[in-house]
Amino acid sequence: MSMTDPIADLLTRIRNAHLAKKDRVEIPASKVKLEICRLLQDEGFIRSFEVVEGTPSNRVRILLRYDRNGRPAIEYLQRVSKPGRRVYRGAEDIKPVLNGLGVGIISTSKGLLTDTQAREQRVGGEFLCQVW
Repeated sequence: MSMTDPIADLLTRIRNAHLAKKDRVEIPASKVKLEICRLLQDEGFIRSFEVVEGTPSNRVRILLRYDRNGRPAIEYLQRVSKPGRRVYRGAEDIKPVLNGLGVGIISTSKGLLTDTQAREQRVGGEFLCQVW
């Protein structure tokens, strides 16, 4: 079975792991997924992530973050641009997600950036997903 949208798969696996109160989740590795994990870690949505070497392919182990009351750090994950309907935003069209409380992840010519970084660097690109 070939996967048509690996980014949506990543978001869904994180969402399901939170619902099942898991402390970690493993996904097949790719450069884009590693970059998304890096941004989620930088923004405090996940504790950490690591590449697990394996055969036939490497995997990414993501350690999920919860608060003291057991609520997940990620309340909401949404894929914005999909394979069937790509969503692009110019630098001036990138609005703060949830009045700045959330984070948009945008694929730009300078790599994956958060919505804030993209506005600061004045670059647009494909609006992959939003998280809060």
